[in-house]
Amino acid sequence: MRKLGLIGGTGPESTVTYYRQIAYGVQEKTGRFPKLCIESLSVFEVLRFCEKQDFAGLADYLLKGFQCLADAGADFACLTGITPHVVFEEVAARSPIPVVSIVETACAYALQQGYRKIALLGTYPTMRGDFFPEPFRANGIEVITPTEPEMQYIGEKIETELELGTVRPETQKRFCEIVERLAREEGAEAIVLGCTELPMILNGDLLSVPCVDVMEIHIQKLISMILEDTV
Repeated sequence: MRKLGLIGGTGPESTVTYYRQIAYGVQEKTGRFPKLCIESLSVFEVLRFCEKQDFAGLADYLLKGFQCLADAGADFACLTGITPHVVFEEVAARSPIPVVSIVETACAYALQQGYRKIALLGTYPTMRGDFFPEPFRANGIEVITPTEPEMQYIGEKIETELELGTVRPETQKRFCEIVERLAREEGAEAIVLGCTELPMILNGDLLSVPCVDVMEIHIQKLISMILEDTV
């Protein structure tokens, strides 16, 4: 098997999910656990870099993590958070090992499903930025986002609750209301969970439109890549 390296800690909850689902996903297919290594960085450092718009600093911060993964023998790697993908192109170009994008795998899935208009939820930098919507638009898929106050609310709740593993019923209720408004008033065909902590609080059973769990899609891609050289 190929050895996968994970940049974790962005945040911890999603890192646990990546590790568990990849380990048991490979074990289910082969009877063996995969070789994995994790370099844990800080989601709050990532958000601070983004708030200051210090993207050069963010890229350097992440690249130190990828170098550690390469030194640990990883054949390829990924980020377990979506917000750090704001500097994905630079990081991928400079990384000592290949890096698998969660955004690109999500876009490929949306194309397979035939979506033409999706709504994006995520951290405030993800919703305000262009790095996530750009590949979707390039493939003819319109990406819409909540209103500015809604984005601020979602971003604040991700940072102060979900990143700490906390799910509050009143927050879940408000998130669902925002999603339903986007579907009803803006015509969103699906909701993209553009933060790897969002599956903690949103799923298709709660909503009238499908949820695109980009983390789960990414995990399945990573499992297939781990097994590429397996006989």
